Amino acid sequence: MWKLFGGFFLGWSLGSNDSANIFGPSVAAGIIPYRIAIILTSIFVIIGAIAEGPKVMDTVGKMTHLVPLTAFITAFSAAITVGTMSYLSLPVSTSQAIIGAVLGVGLFYGQADFGKLGKVVLCWVLTPVGALVISAISYLILEKIFSKIFISIKTQQNFFYISLLIAGCYGSYSLGSNNVANVTGVYVGSGMLTPFMASLIGGLSIAFGVITYSKKVIDTVGKKIIVLSPYTAFVAQLSTAVTVHIFTQVGVPVSSSQAVVGAVVGVGLIKSAKMVSRKTLIEIGIGWIATPILPGIIAYFITFLLL
Repeated sequence: MWKLFGGFFLGWSLGSNDSANIFGPSVAAGIIPYRIAIILTSIFVIIGAIAEGPKVMDTVGKMTHLVPLTAFITAFSAAITVGTMSYLSLPVSTSQAIIGAVLGVGLFYGQADFGKLGKVVLCWVLTPVGALVISAISYLILEKIFSKIFISIKTQQNFFYISLLIAGCYGSYSLGSNNVANVTGVYVGSGMLTPFMASLIGGLSIAFGVITYSKKVIDTVGKKIIVLSPYTAFVAQLSTAVTVHIFTQVGVPVSSSQAVVGAVVGVGLIKSAKMVSRKTLIEIGIGWIATPILPGIIAYFITFLLL
């Protein structure tokens, strides 16, 4: 059972990092209190993991042949990377971290399935781009609709509060359904866990990370890329949730971090490109490049040392 620690650690790291992508914009905009955000995120991430998590398990678990020990090594290597990025307040891709770690072990044995990697990498590229496009289009369409509906400022405030809660719950569900495979998919591939047990354990560990250590990355997502209003926060959250949920149906684990950054940038470009912080985007971009490489190296050398 100690080999499951890698999955628990990775789930905690994912929760501490990726939960910022769900309610980060609305918390930073001062609409949704942080405490309410983490409670709702924890609940719906577990529901999403159990309801649709098994759809993505095969992509992660069958990237290479894994046994219980190598499953632990991959999860632990990815967790070290994502946990470090959370400490640095950088939103990164847990999907990239676990795939990088799986390939690191696969390269050691000469059994990595690069055929599936091509599909996954393509989806990684499409995630921020797709979220950016969805966000920009949504911004323009919804702006015209809302301008005709709202009568008073109080009406707008009430509407956005409820809308952000709904979008955040949907985003949490999408996060659980898509990213729980990153946490425990390797254990399904190694035969240690059934898809249901993997989804349940992964969902609970993600929720624990959300509750205990998610505040730092929320500030980066919600404040440092662009200052968000209630309306732009709603567009960013909804676009992120839709993007991630689409890839769940495709069966590919993608990054909610990349989705929310793409969504926030999409909003920023519609308003004014000058409002987007290039410095923050460069820092995030460096984190994205390092995320799949570091766990791959760590996993390769841990496998070398132990086996």
